[in-house]
Amino acid sequence: MTPMAGPTDDFHVYDTTLRDGAQREGISYSVTDKLAVARLLDGLGVGFIEGGWPGAMPKDTEFFARAAAGDLDLKHAKLVAFGATRKAGVKVEEDPQVKALLDAQAPVVTLVAKSDLRHIERALRTDADENLRMVRDTVRFLKDHGRRVFLDAEHFFDGYAFSPDTSLRVLESAVEGGADVVVLCDTNGGQLPLGLAETVAEVIEKTGFRVGIHCQDDTSCAVANTLAAVQAGATHVQCTANGYGERAGNADLFAVVGNLVTKFGMDVLPIGALAELTRVSHALAEIANIAPDTHQAYVGSSAFAHKAGLHASAIKVDPELYNHIDPDIVGNDMRVLVTEMAGRASIELKGREFGLDLTGRSAEVGSALKRVKELEAKGWSFEAADASMELLLRGELSQLDTPPFTLESYRVVLDHRSDGEIVSEATVKVHVAGERVIATAEGNGPVHALDAALRKALLPHLSWLDTVELADYKVRILTEHPGTDAVTRVLVESTDGEREWTTVGVHGNIVEASWLALCDALVHKAMRAGHV
Repeated sequence: MTPMAGPTDDFHVYDTTLRDGAQREGISYSVTDKLAVARLLDGLGVGFIEGGWPGAMPKDTEFFARAAAGDLDLKHAKLVAFGATRKAGVKVEEDPQVKALLDAQAPVVTLVAKSDLRHIERALRTDADENLRMVRDTVRFLKDHGRRVFLDAEHFFDGYAFSPDTSLRVLESAVEGGADVVVLCDTNGGQLPLGLAETVAEVIEKTGFRVGIHCQDDTSCAVANTLAAVQAGATHVQCTANGYGERAGNADLFAVVGNLVTKFGMDVLPIGALAELTRVSHALAEIANIAPDTHQAYVGSSAFAHKAGLHASAIKVDPELYNHIDPDIVGNDMRVLVTEMAGRASIELKGREFGLDLTGRSAEVGSALKRVKELEAKGWSFEAADASMELLLRGELSQLDTPPFTLESYRVVLDHRSDGEIVSEATVKVHVAGERVIATAEGNGPVHALDAALRKALLPHLSWLDTVELADYKVRILTEHPGTDAVTRVLVESTDGEREWTTVGVHGNIVEASWLALCDALVHKAMRAGHV
């Protein structure tokens, strides 16, 4: 395809996160959330933001009211109101849902219309001719009131296969009414790329209309189907952030845009916006209260992560040998995971990530590699615990000569009282700043008590400790040792408000495994703070 000079009306990136994406199980946007999502999408540079269905959803009605009142100042995108055509047998000017679309004051309206004869007759309970009038009347009415109109032809591909004449007549009635784009919707998500592309090309050849595409992901082909439609001539793509949507979801906005720009050479975003892809994806996941998909194409934290030693060896020579694009283009990073699969190149590349130059340190690299393999054979895992990996490497390089504290002993007891209350108590004895310190604390579990006691002992001597908080705590029982004799792996995620880091501990005793991870977390903070 010929590269575009920049985003124009010749090609539309249309986002429906706030309507179709909000139908995902577990997502419930407040009006404030919807405004925040819209601002992020606008900052990314999408062309159209579908804000919801005013009149049908009270939150959506309020969202459009607040947008019209000035709470949403869009710089790139046009706001879109979504709704249905007039009801069968009702005059368009008397239909309250159509009136709500005008009251929303959005400059663009997307109408959904049935384009499958079976749905027209069974769901709408009307005939094909009345459905055509419903489409034509509603589009024309909205156009006469100054709105730009797109038509979503619902169930188009299934309908076209069943009764192509009916489906095409729905598109014709929309264009006769003044619709700018007719969007072919794979509502059930059952299409595959080659067949879908053939249908899109056939519709364009028969009608000459401007065609858009809307794909659900029930066959895991929503992104592929969307791209196939573009190759077949579609110039309007409807997507949702991170593929959110009902059932299996929708075409992922970030994968579609990433492919359009880097593979098709289409400048569908403003200059520089592609580098914001990863940040915006993760910010939108935060608003949706859904953990980012680590394996998501382009923007996932594992999208450019390499585990095998063979990969790392090639990447050391040239990163492009195992990366399909430079991760920086989409605002992401390349990572090398150090595991039992690692080779010397993996260790050297990991060292670079930590700011360590391992050139000419063959013995230390070999020693570190041997140590990693030994520990991983016992159940340790460093691929999700970079902080512990950095400590191991620096230890092999003799850069951790002065730990901030050393353990003499600790003890944890569990008190099950007569009233049913269970209290854990921990006592730690440590040496810090040349002193022997003993501290005792209670907690709602043995690990909580141990953490509290350690902090109590260290805080008077390590002022920076007050900024460190436990952000997450994960426990995994390793199945190689069944029953109560199983080995436990603990991952501790810590934060100081500016960054996060993860450490690991492994032992047959869950308290000891937790202690190892907790200690690594504090030692790593001390090292970064220049106290080691």
